[in-house]
Amino acid sequence: MATAKQEHDVFQAIADPTRRKILRLLAEEELPISAITGRFAMSRTAIAKHLRILSEAHLVRGEKIGRKKYYRLRPESFAEVQEWLSYFKQFWSNKLSMLKYQAEHQRATMKIPPTSRRGENH
Repeated sequence: MATAKQEHDVFQAIADPTRRKILRLLAEEELPISAITGRFAMSRTAIAKHLRILSEAHLVRGEKIGRKKYYRLRPESFAEVQEWLSYFKQFWSNKLSMLKYQAEHQRATMKIPPTSRRGENH
């Protein structure tokens, strides 16, 4: 019985720290598996598995050139991650704005000059 090829989603693929490191390497340049493997303390087989997962998530593309297979980043595939993060950015921005407001409000109500430090005796 043949099994269907398992597709990995982008978030599952980037969840692993080794795969994130591989993505950073490939963001700088296209590399063969031997060059990628040389930067990790793991076997070529383990790196090949990580690359397969990244390929199935459409984050990298492998292209055979001569006897070597070169991997390159597919930046367009990060749109899903960007879209997801941009939704949550609104909460982060809101929290920073509130923190700024609270700090300014506290300074104004306590009448603390901007350069004054607590605990200094003059």
